[in-house]
Amino acid sequence: MAQPTAAAAHAQDEVRDARLRIARHLAELHRLHLALAQDTRELKRFSLGGHPRIEAEIAAETLEQYLSATGAFLENMRGRFEARLPTIRRGEPQGTGGAADMAAGHGAFWLVFSRLCAVLRQVERRVAG
Repeated sequence: MAQPTAAAAHAQDEVRDARLRIARHLAELHRLHLALAQDTRELKRFSLGGHPRIEAEIAAETLEQYLSATGAFLENMRGRFEARLPTIRRGEPQGTGGAADMAAGHGAFWLVFSRLCAVLRQVERRVAG
């Protein structure tokens, strides 16, 4: 079996590094979600202490701010990747004689490209909803 070229090995390293960086960010986001959930659970002390309006007020503010920040982030990411779709599509594997559908990796490319488009539509519905 042939050894990967230095360029191919470097590309694999870059892909792995990108996935690891994003995974670390998502793990940190999960930790922040858990902390936020705990802090909001503690708001019940206001209602139990005879101040339910304060619990409702802080809960509403928290959810409004979270929805706003999340919506802005999703809209930014959706716009960014929708703008990249033509460039990504141009990277479709090409077969001999221009027959893209006969190229190695054609099916896998279109499966991933379709997945990205479906996720972008899902984000658009969520942001618009």
